Amino acid sequence: MEKLRWKPGTMIYPLPAIMVSCGENKEEYNIITIAWTGTVCTDPPMCYISVRPSRHSYGIIKRTGDFVINLTTKKLARATDWCGVKSGRDYDKFREMGLTPVNADIVKAPLIKESPVNIECVVKEVKELGAHHMFLAEIVAVHADKQYYNEEDESFNLNLANLLNFSHGKYYETGAFIGKFGFSVKKKRKSRK
Repeated sequence: MEKLRWKPGTMIYPLPAIMVSCGENKEEYNIITIAWTGTVCTDPPMCYISVRPSRHSYGIIKRTGDFVINLTTKKLARATDWCGVKSGRDYDKFREMGLTPVNADIVKAPLIKESPVNIECVVKEVKELGAHHMFLAEIVAVHADKQYYNEEDESFNLNLANLLNFSHGKYYETGAFIGKFGFSVKKKRKSRK
């Protein structure tokens, strides 16, 4: 297979397309769309978001020290994109997109009710990396829509939500199930005859 060599760049795709909500009160609540996000630790549970300092939400998050990661879906694709191209300096994004802010349990930032999963985060460190600054945060609470929980086997099937992904400037929905962790080494049961 022939390979092309490109200049160094961000080629780790797809990424989750998330809406991050922030703000201490309804007058300053804001939403920023982010794809530079991920998990960094399981114990304690930690994640990160990377934000350009010029973005309106950057100053809010740096001042308040918290935010909420709201997973997005195919149904939320328009709102996700719109909140990424419009500035909270000029618009009330919750009102413009018909989204509902809901009080979080621990942080000051609101949850987005329409999101299937909301992750409350408290900033632990800000790393100034260049074009983006990384907010390393501890996850202090998670809220998930009950409709994706299967009580029978106590599993959470978030794939039913049609999660939104981002790859090279384009949005995609999550693909088909392939296997669960460890499927490649699982021993096959011998059939009894």
